[in-house]
Amino acid sequence: LATLASGPLVFGALVALAALLLLLMVLVAHVTGKMNFPRGQEQKYFLTSTGENEHSPSLHDPPSRELSVVIPAYNEELRIPLMLDEAMQYLENRQKKDSSFTYEVIVVNDGSKDQTTEVAMGYTREYGPDKVRVMTLVKNLGKGGAVRMGAMISRGKLVLMADADGATKFSDLEKVEAALWDLSPKPGNMAISCGSRAHLEKASIAQRSVFRTFLMYGFHFLVWFFCVRGIKDTQCGFKLFTREAALKTFSSLHVERWAFDVELLYIAQCFKIPIAEVAVNWTEIEAPGSKLVPFWSWLQMGRDLIFIRLRYLTGAWKLEPPRKTD
Repeated sequence: LATLASGPLVFGALVALAALLLLLMVLVAHVTGKMNFPRGQEQKYFLTSTGENEHSPSLHDPPSRELSVVIPAYNEELRIPLMLDEAMQYLENRQKKDSSFTYEVIVVNDGSKDQTTEVAMGYTREYGPDKVRVMTLVKNLGKGGAVRMGAMISRGKLVLMADADGATKFSDLEKVEAALWDLSPKPGNMAISCGSRAHLEKASIAQRSVFRTFLMYGFHFLVWFFCVRGIKDTQCGFKLFTREAALKTFSSLHVERWAFDVELLYIAQCFKIPIAEVAVNWTEIEAPGSKLVPFWSWLQMGRDLIFIRLRYLTGAWKLEPPRKTD
């Protein structure tokens, strides 16, 4: 009888414990979301070809280029030359074919400890500071923080974020751009077009361990359940924004590390900005000294996904109207 009676008590205790843990998680998410962690403010200067500081423009200003390419880079001295060579060749050829096409490339050195700035500055000297600009952050913010910093000083009608490893074939910009215009971004000229690796998923599963496959599906479920629906690949680092959509989304962005893509798309869906997803050519590029340990990185991103939703639900984070800073 004692054993039978203890069953409901144990169940009740487990339910109470689960409720307490949930309440604690909501409280932690809200309180930490309200805390004023140091966030990157728009940098006022970038380096010229002679190494001098020049005042940066703002995403709030009218566009003066057709395209801005924002490249976040952390310890990328070895990989970024291949990416920049491919990107600059494509952009220069496009400009030769169409003289009205103007562009800029913004490399954001996210507090690197290697020669990333020096390598990128070589392209500034070769192509000129009007085409290649380098922003060097004193402190590492994370990929999301670096992309946001670059986007907020961009001059393009369109803003492309692209990874420094060159994993996505740069000429696929044409497909991503075509999909953007297919969305007919009106009113407000709002639209986002995302490169996607979803078509490669079956092949990648065959090469992954069971554990990594489990982590991948777990992450997809959390993205779908808490934040973004209708987008198969939120993490591909090849996304194209109209200038207006970039201003609207980056002005509200809080997450500065790996889950920032999800928050960007969550913000876009909250604002009902149309989003396209386009298959791109993608090759996995191994990083010298990998920056991500699979289990811990997925765990961190999973936590970030839950906190993104909880912080918006509790009002710790709000969708911000774009405001220009001095």
